[in-house]
Amino acid sequence: MSDWIILCDFDGTISVEDVTDSLLERHAHPEWTAIEQRWRAGAIGSRQCLREQIALVDADRGQLDALFASMRIDRAFPAFVEAAMAANIPVRIVSDGLDVAIESLLARHQLDYLPVAANHLRADGPRRWQLEFPWARADCAVSSGLCKCAQVALARQAKKKVLLIGDGTSDFCAAGAVDLVFAKHRLIEHCRARDLPYVPITGFADAIVLLPALLEGNLAPVAPAHAPTAHAKSHTHA
Repeated sequence: MSDWIILCDFDGTISVEDVTDSLLERHAHPEWTAIEQRWRAGAIGSRQCLREQIALVDADRGQLDALFASMRIDRAFPAFVEAAMAANIPVRIVSDGLDVAIESLLARHQLDYLPVAANHLRADGPRRWQLEFPWARADCAVSSGLCKCAQVALARQAKKKVLLIGDGTSDFCAAGAVDLVFAKHRLIEHCRARDLPYVPITGFADAIVLLPALLEGNLAPVAPAHAPTAHAKSHTHA
């Protein structure tokens, strides 16, 4: 068994589109953008932002399923999981997004055996929805729905070195608590600015190539001047 464990973000990392954004853009009252601005300004935490936004969604389960069916994942992610499993590296998805969406996309690619920690989307009527936060922590520094730092601590209990793969705001705190980060988009800027150990990637095709060096213990964190340009997402909770 490898001495590594992989914690992987979902929205914008595994999924091509941000699923939460897509849901809000298509099925939520426009007021969700004002809530987003309050979160961006630091007036509310991620957990409160998501709770209030999801309460504005007006869609039945069929519409949600149709939306999730239209979402895509990184084409190399299944091969990456296969390579990690072959190397006896556990892969766990940790997301401040929606469990129903994640499970739907994983099932479509026969990856629903992967453990998932995410916020729980629960029906509150035929067209209304609420979020529950089974992985929240009252002492979470950023008030996330899912505390990724707590997920890192859980992995540490198994005496594992932790590789975080992520792309945005919800990964910032955990990036400082792991052994190495494979970083995309805004997470590259964050790691570079704070001198955190990271390797920039554009997707899971890059991550597959890096796995052998990780296992051999000779993968040095790098921050090349030509690292991929960061692209901001409109909704970077997950």
